[in-house]
Amino acid sequence: MADPNSSDSQSSTTPSKPSSSSIPWNGNTFIATDTSAGRWKMLWRAITNQLPPDELKKYWWDRDQRNSELDCRMCEKWRDDLLKTSPVIVYMNQQIAALGGDVGKHNIRCRTCPQPSLGGFDSDFGIKICANYVDSKSKMEDTIAHEMVHAYDILRFRTLLDQTNLKHAACSEIRASNLSGECRWANEFFGNKFMKFTNHHQECVRRRAVQSLIGRPDCKDDVKAVKAVNEVWDSCFADTRPFDEIYR
Repeated sequence: MADPNSSDSQSSTTPSKPSSSSIPWNGNTFIATDTSAGRWKMLWRAITNQLPPDELKKYWWDRDQRNSELDCRMCEKWRDDLLKTSPVIVYMNQQIAALGGDVGKHNIRCRTCPQPSLGGFDSDFGIKICANYVDSKSKMEDTIAHEMVHAYDILRFRTLLDQTNLKHAACSEIRASNLSGECRWANEFFGNKFMKFTNHHQECVRRRAVQSLIGRPDCKDDVKAVKAVNEVWDSCFADTRPFDEIYR
């Protein structure tokens, strides 16, 4: 009987990834491969729109997993620097500390996220940064500032960000998008290709708040999300605490 620990026995039970020579340049399926040539072929399929949406998601997720260590290392470098040098993050950290909170590199964690997201906040876990979607230091600054507003709201206003109060969540999302800098004109113009010169900030804040609510389990659809945002809009958009005015 064959030795179960032998290489022959292992190769007979462990499926091997296809060699690059067996992968054609054209095709409508994603094929996981460990070879550089094979990955170039998958990239070619992706950039030439040969892969349908489901297969394209598989391609990007495979790529993100392979680059996870590098992405997270860069994310942590940016995080550590921003905690020392970013005016908005340093100020928000001071305000959170004054309320008894503690935000730092020990609870701002860089992760590889399977779903498109820049980050998130949990009162027990801390701040999560999606290293595979935050592709610049300035975007990370906006993301950390956004999540810090949520932390401040929980400590200052006892805001409920769980699934029990959609209006509380809507108000905090409005404030976070309003105060973090993510809706400044340059971001909208160069990043999101919104080219309006008037009311762009308000429209961006409203759009981002609605999008954030739609992803919650307690929000059935976009109609409910829009309704919740509209109901708290005036008071929450005008509330710039802990800033005297919109900072960025």
